[in-house]
Amino acid sequence: MGLITSPRNARVARALALRTRAGRREAGRFLVEGPAAVREALGAGVVTEVFRDPGVAGDAGSVASEAARTGVPVLDVTSRVLDRLAATVSPRGPVAVCDRVDVALDGIEPARGVVCVLIEIRDPGNLGAVIRSADAAGAAGVVVSGTSVDVYNEKVVRASAGSLFHVPIARCGPVAEVAGSLRGRGCTLLAAAADGEADVYEAHVAGPVAVFFGNEARGLAPEARALMDASVRVPMRGGAESLNLAAAAAVVLFELGRRRPRG
Repeated sequence: MGLITSPRNARVARALALRTRAGRREAGRFLVEGPAAVREALGAGVVTEVFRDPGVAGDAGSVASEAARTGVPVLDVTSRVLDRLAATVSPRGPVAVCDRVDVALDGIEPARGVVCVLIEIRDPGNLGAVIRSADAAGAAGVVVSGTSVDVYNEKVVRASAGSLFHVPIARCGPVAEVAGSLRGRGCTLLAAAADGEADVYEAHVAGPVAVFFGNEARGLAPEARALMDASVRVPMRGGAESLNLAAAAAVVLFELGRRRPRG
């Protein structure tokens, strides 16, 4: 196939539909852009096709060549078409179409580390950052409620910095179902809250643990907290009143992970 010059091209149009949540849900696919992220997606074996501007060399060109060597179709497009496909203002390319990577809830193994559960998270940057922290902290997986921002939103994908392809992620239904499933597999359920009962650095942790984080503004709803076994807080030793969700989650996940041997 020669150079694609129009966004009306059928394959480009299908990829453009993935810019919306409904389009991603219907196709079961999402977009990844930038050399580093596309390389991670190639390593995960989920890339179905790659769009590139053939006039761009360097890392972007080498990633496209890697894709071609593994049998992934690489489509040459004009910079105008690539601009339409990319979410960033100045895309470095390439842009890849990828199959979704989420797993079923029972595909996350609590014996391997802390399970991070995210309920009603609205900010895509927060969600992506927490996924990245969970990966770095050695979490067993991340569970995201259906009322949260879409895991495959382009800002979430970008903020996860490739961790979306490293840590198991499950999308879930009602909190009560998630809590019941994890408790049934031996997990102690902890709520992370500013007014938590125990300092996270002092909380007793034994056996599999799942820690629940709530909405950025409201935290976990009272009915969700009622399902928990205990709650933990990050102690504020300076003048700050609180941490944002991403920072608090990083502290909690690293501390709980540090004190809990991985299976």
